[in-house]
Amino acid sequence: MLFFPPRFSISLNSPHFFVSPAYTFALTASTVATACGSSSNNNHNCIRKSLRVSMSTSSSTPSHSVVHSKDDTQEQLLSQVLNYHNQTKHAFNKYARGPHGLDWANQPNPFRRYVSSPLLPLQHLPPQQRSPDNTDPLYSSLFHSLPSPKPISLSTLSQFLYDSLSLSAWKTTGYSTWSLRVNPSSGNLHPTEAYVIAPPIDSLSDSPFVAHYAPKEHSLELRAVIPSDFLPKFFPEGSFLVGITSIFWREAWKYGERAFRYCNHDVGHAIAAVAMAAAGLGWDVKLLDGLGYSDLEKLMGLEFFPHFKIPSRPVKGKMPEIEFEHPDCVLVVFPYGRNGELSVDYKGLSSSISEFSKLEWKGKPNVLSKEHVCWDIIYRTAEAVKKPLTAGDQFTIHPFQRSASFSEGSYKGLTMREVVRKRRSAVDMDGITVIGKETFYQFLLHCLPSGARGAEEKQGKQLALPFRVLPWDAEVHAVLFVHRVTGLPKGLYFLVRNENHFNDLKRATRSEFEWEKPEDCPADLPLYRLARGDFQQLAKRLSCHQDIASDGCFSIGMVARFAPTLHEKNIWMYPRLFWETGILGQVLYLEPHAVGISATGIGCYFDDAVHEVLGLKGSDFQSLYHFTIGGPVLDKRIMSLPAYPGPTIDA
Repeated sequence: MLFFPPRFSISLNSPHFFVSPAYTFALTASTVATACGSSSNNNHNCIRKSLRVSMSTSSSTPSHSVVHSKDDTQEQLLSQVLNYHNQTKHAFNKYARGPHGLDWANQPNPFRRYVSSPLLPLQHLPPQQRSPDNTDPLYSSLFHSLPSPKPISLSTLSQFLYDSLSLSAWKTTGYSTWSLRVNPSSGNLHPTEAYVIAPPIDSLSDSPFVAHYAPKEHSLELRAVIPSDFLPKFFPEGSFLVGITSIFWREAWKYGERAFRYCNHDVGHAIAAVAMAAAGLGWDVKLLDGLGYSDLEKLMGLEFFPHFKIPSRPVKGKMPEIEFEHPDCVLVVFPYGRNGELSVDYKGLSSSISEFSKLEWKGKPNVLSKEHVCWDIIYRTAEAVKKPLTAGDQFTIHPFQRSASFSEGSYKGLTMREVVRKRRSAVDMDGITVIGKETFYQFLLHCLPSGARGAEEKQGKQLALPFRVLPWDAEVHAVLFVHRVTGLPKGLYFLVRNENHFNDLKRATRSEFEWEKPEDCPADLPLYRLARGDFQQLAKRLSCHQDIASDGCFSIGMVARFAPTLHEKNIWMYPRLFWETGILGQVLYLEPHAVGISATGIGCYFDDAVHEVLGLKGSDFQSLYHFTIGGPVLDKRIMSLPAYPGPTIDA
């Protein structure tokens, strides 16, 4: 993914664009307006004011409070989240705080290992992309139905991890060599780690276990043997769990304070990568979101990391404890079609997990850097959004909903494995490639959470692959800058992914926007044209002046329903909104690769400038992630090498 370093020069010279103290944009005469002020203080006040209105807070609330609550601690936590979100916004006159240069001597090791932990080797698949029996499902077919579930075995678990979280290639040029992974990561820094909690598996482990996945070795590191009745007590036969964690330091090394956002993008990408790989084996996936932070910590053996005391300001020095893993979530993977057998008792599950503290945990985590920089606001925010156990949460698995089809012929007949393993993050776009509107519409149909619905049925509930992994209704929408789509006029468009938000979106955005469906747009695709015109230069400037945002076929800004979500569903939804953008981003990676082009995520963009373009004021809606899709420019100086030259060869 393309995430610019936080310090670089900018130029604002353009006859079509100017910046006032209020970020006013000269798009057309009809789209000039003023939103919140450009200074962080002005914007902070605007967001606080919006939250006070949306949360019905008393006007007598002190300025340091953002929500009227009987619990002062809750007020402080929400204030911390809002402070972080505002402080880490990029602006034309000020970037979020980060390192002034890259400390290459302390670049974090991208591979976590548990020293002295027994290594359980997984099977290395044949060099060819398709399996020997040619039973791999086509990528596009998974959006219609899942194949019959395969039993969990050494072979299928190996394939699952190979298609979701393993290395996809090595790259080399000059004296530099680096790896790529199936799951994308901002800056290729890979803060995400994964764990498997599984029953006994022949030829792998005679006992149920917790293991850390080591992608470089494509092996599992045994962390602990768990009670034999743990999984059968709560989950149907053939189920296992996947835990996901983040090492904030890996991302903060390059991106400073904005790293917490990017880590959670990566969590979303990993969740979607897991869901897609599972689907290829006939397995369904669901987030066990009733569990709390301490449950996840115990489940993955992370409570034994040294305690990290957060300093009062950014500091530099030797802080090995900063390399701890933050437990993000745990997913249950189970055979598709066993929905009726899965009803999770979160209170009982939490009680059983509490016994994991007594297990014998193996291995000591390796050191990733000699020296570190602590951006304290990251860790304060991570503390603020720690989720408690919510034992009353309902665990519901809705029937699989297929996605709608419009142009199946756009796909190249690739298998799911071929698409996910060939996925790359484009560094440059050629500025020439075009796609037809039929392909464009097909992409967007696969971005809808509810799948194929009648024109009278609203999008919103997450039923389709891979969004069905999430237990909440969709909160993320997409504004599209269309540059090179034949048959579709250039312009600004909006994809409404939860149609219950339509009226709020329309009221919140500029009154002069058209909100008209394009001609020939599928009836069940909630895509609307906001304004016609050439938005290439604007898209570039909004994305930190990066050509890649204007040189693709189209670019996207993901806009989340923000303040109302934090109010209605609690503040721990803050990272989860970024997870949702990462899941959508994973689809936006796979779709273009399935038709022969490319994509990349863009984490560097001017937050409030995007809001200004749309006319958004306050904090009801916030931009959380950008993306671009188009024809990639390949750097011929870089040579590609196999991910795994051989089971016993260390690349």
